[in-house]
Amino acid sequence: MRSVPFEPKKYTPASVFTLVLLLILHEGAVAKTKVYVVHLGRRQHEDLDLLTRTHHELLTSVLGSDEASEDSMIYSYKHGFSGFAAKLTETQAKVMSELPAVASVIPNYLYKLQTTRSWDYLGFALDFPTDVLHESTLAHNLTIGLFDGGIAFLSGIWPESEVFNDKGLGPIPSRWKGTCDPGEFFDPVRACNRKLIGARHYVKGLEAEYVKPLNTSGHGEYLSPRDGSGHGTHASTIAGGSITPGASFHGLGFGTVRGGAPSARLAMYKVCWNVLGGVCATADVLKAFDDAIQDGVDVISLSLAPEIPSFSDVDKRSPILFGSFHAVLEGIVVVCAGGNDGPSSQTVQNAAPWVITVAASSMDRSFPTTISLGNNQTIMGQGHYTGKDVGFLSLVYPEVSDLNEPRYCSSLSESDVSWLVGKVVLCFTSESGVDAITYPGSSVKEAGGLGLIVAKRPTASSYSCGNSFPCVQVSYEFGFQILSYIRSTRFTDYFYSSKSIQIAVPDVFYPSSVSVLLPDIAAPGVKILAAVPPDEKSSTTNTSFRFLSGTSMATPHISGIVALLKSLHPEWSPAAIKSAVITTARTTGLYGEPLYAEGDPMKLADPFDFGGGIVDPNRAADPGLVYDMGESDYIDYLCAMSYNDSSISRLRGHRTSCLGYPGSILDINLPSISIPHLEGSATLRRTVTNVGPINSTYNAVVQSPPGVTTSVEPDTLTFNAEIKEISFRLMVSAVSQVYTGYGFGSLTWTDGVHSVRSPIAVQVGGEEFYD
Repeated sequence: MRSVPFEPKKYTPASVFTLVLLLILHEGAVAKTKVYVVHLGRRQHEDLDLLTRTHHELLTSVLGSDEASEDSMIYSYKHGFSGFAAKLTETQAKVMSELPAVASVIPNYLYKLQTTRSWDYLGFALDFPTDVLHESTLAHNLTIGLFDGGIAFLSGIWPESEVFNDKGLGPIPSRWKGTCDPGEFFDPVRACNRKLIGARHYVKGLEAEYVKPLNTSGHGEYLSPRDGSGHGTHASTIAGGSITPGASFHGLGFGTVRGGAPSARLAMYKVCWNVLGGVCATADVLKAFDDAIQDGVDVISLSLAPEIPSFSDVDKRSPILFGSFHAVLEGIVVVCAGGNDGPSSQTVQNAAPWVITVAASSMDRSFPTTISLGNNQTIMGQGHYTGKDVGFLSLVYPEVSDLNEPRYCSSLSESDVSWLVGKVVLCFTSESGVDAITYPGSSVKEAGGLGLIVAKRPTASSYSCGNSFPCVQVSYEFGFQILSYIRSTRFTDYFYSSKSIQIAVPDVFYPSSVSVLLPDIAAPGVKILAAVPPDEKSSTTNTSFRFLSGTSMATPHISGIVALLKSLHPEWSPAAIKSAVITTARTTGLYGEPLYAEGDPMKLADPFDFGGGIVDPNRAADPGLVYDMGESDYIDYLCAMSYNDSSISRLRGHRTSCLGYPGSILDINLPSISIPHLEGSATLRRTVTNVGPINSTYNAVVQSPPGVTTSVEPDTLTFNAEIKEISFRLMVSAVSQVYTGYGFGSLTWTDGVHSVRSPIAVQVGGEEFYD
């Protein structure tokens, strides 16, 4: 594919005559026309009128007259990318595709309306008329508050993006008390509307201790709610962006972008800043919680997390867990990123039972990029390159004689990189994979290299050089095959541009675990297409789209779904909503295929990777039964975890004592079950609440983890108008005292229509942990 900008001066009278002559020779005067989309690549400037004129000039150069161009033109694309749709004959389309300014010419195929895939992957299609979750006005009276940021990212929002238009939305709910703060390049009168109803920024905590004052110059940052890097805009789009057709990243992932709750209102609370590597001060985050509770948000979505090791659940330095506790007590559902520090155990962050902790999964879409080696071997990788196919004679690897760190991508940032001029470079990510996100592609490009091949460990972050520089990500195994080729032969090699396809088997991204079974749920978070600000600082209306990966992208998926559930069931508590999401999740792919966890080596995913599974929004709307909790349950949890009275009192804001507390951590009414260090037997107690048909009977179906036996008493639950809650016991016994590690199973209550599934994780053997 080509990405050369259109330049009208290239189309001389002679070239136009040649084109027209070709048309006359190949077709009659009344040849049949079809609609084609002419993609010209990335928009080169912001003058929309000039873009429209250049589109017509290009079409005129093929059709021969301004009148023919006017008649043929259907659409002029000038926001997300440059191009147009026009009626052309087959030969005209072929001639058009061979012009140097044209990236591609695409037939006008009929497609099913999609959300550039992630919502379709969740079985949440826009055209499913019988599904109550798809009512266009659902959640219109609710507000999703986004606290956004994280390592290497700032937060904020780009309000001019078309994904935040308020078409079809009624007046702002009268109970809303939030505001839109003025600031640098942020006029609240122009920025906020009936979709984006709140926008605040918080920096005093950061300035008071770390940066005095915050200098946004040179940081791609704004001292206002405005987004500079795209992270906040991207997350906001996923959670509650308006329906926006025709979105793509330079043609990749083409489809309709929308949020999980496209009618919900949005409020941005900017707490993180692009300084010191991307930081969020505790004081600022807590102030945002304070304001959000007062403003009247219904859901809080946080794509940020503390560093490993995590703070305790009641540590004041953990603003998310501290602030979220108070928000949940006010009925606000808090959704948190589980972090990207897996796959080792004990690396889930935001691990409090009152929040929903989210892991990231991939989905059934891939962007394959082909490398054709000179020995006729073809290797398939992943990338976002949309330019011309690239032929190259020199494929190199940084051996010891070239660099001090010969095998890692981080070595490409060394000062002496003259050796890679005119070459394509192979590098390997380190064991941690951190160097995969240090943008080695920029170093290669600036040094005059032709392209980059990143051999990525399964645990490393996904990496992309963007669409304009040839860059492909391959597995370690393929990386070693390419290295062997480099050391043995020299032929001409090729990069081919990326394509968008659907794949069969999704992965769970960065698994991790803690003693209470976490994460709670998984949602798509790998290569998610959503809106970001334009590259240039500008206040003009502009929408760009970009692929980003991580739990930061998975979290707003859950936040959007939660907003729909809260709108559909306003009487449900945050714990009930959390239960509905966890117990109705899928443990296979959309088509029944197994789920795999990224790691080294890769393995089948288990509850410590995805919690209840991959979220299923349609089933979560009607779970049948829920495991509900309130403040007393959360205090019981803290007492059972042996936190001292002063810590719990600090969290609650008044004196609390665990003296004489007889309970067990096993009895906390969570919708999941985790038993570490089981020796002998253990008995767990749970209570379920009927939220389905008034008269219903549920039977227990238990899948025992390896090495244990399980039974349920009672194994049948019958509900009616008087009986809405029923408690039961789950008895778990070790078959052998030999340590076997963790085994996984499930407890499912079913009435023939609903299936309420709780994941079970049991570690047999080890030190005695429970009486």
